[in-house]
Amino acid sequence: MRRLIALMLMFMMGITSSSAALAEAIGPDGAALFEVHCVGCHPQGKNIIRRGKTLQTKALQRNGVDSLDAISTLIANGKNNMSAYADKLTTPEIEAVSIYVLQQAEQGWH
Repeated sequence: MRRLIALMLMFMMGITSSSAALAEAIGPDGAALFEVHCVGCHPQGKNIIRRGKTLQTKALQRNGVDSLDAISTLIANGKNNMSAYADKLTTPEIEAVSIYVLQQAEQGWH
């Protein structure tokens, strides 16, 4: 949805060329960032380190990380076996990954 809004705004503002401008307007790709930084431990929303700490909706709710803010905080600061990513990802990248995780959880990680 964010991408569609960004594309519509760019079109209305007359920005039609630069892919760099497009990427900046759209923001980071949460799915791509997840593939690089998260999928090693969380393939398809699972957890290969700690079984009960999956990224499925029920587990997120049970563990108190079922909001954008809570997921972003967890990604940034880490907890227990999960590494912190605040020094590896920017705030917009952390937000993009958080949005991706919530969207995938809602869709059952299909």
